[in-house]
Amino acid sequence: MSTATDTWIAVGMTAAGCYAVKLLGLSVPAGLLDRPVVKRLAALIPIALLAALTALQTFGTDKLSLTVDARSAGLAAAVVALLLRAPFLVVVAAAVLVTALLRVIAGM
Repeated sequence: MSTATDTWIAVGMTAAGCYAVKLLGLSVPAGLLDRPVVKRLAALIPIALLAALTALQTFGTDKLSLTVDARSAGLAAAVVALLLRAPFLVVVAAAVLVTALLRVIAGM
């Protein structure tokens, strides 16, 4: 088979899988979703996923190794801004500015 065919097969299988997951979610009894433990877990899962995505994008590379570069310094600046209880936009701006400055200065 050609690469284009393989791609469309992968797209179709992914779409079918997403549809199956959606159906599975709709088939969960309402009584199960009203339990306090489930509500707590449902509130924490997006936070954990966002933290994992941030870590992967900050320290990940093409290879199976960790990297420390300007992105890491930007994340550190965001953490400092969070510890100082800065508003969200200030946190994002601090991370962006530190990352950009290090890339310009050090050529990272």
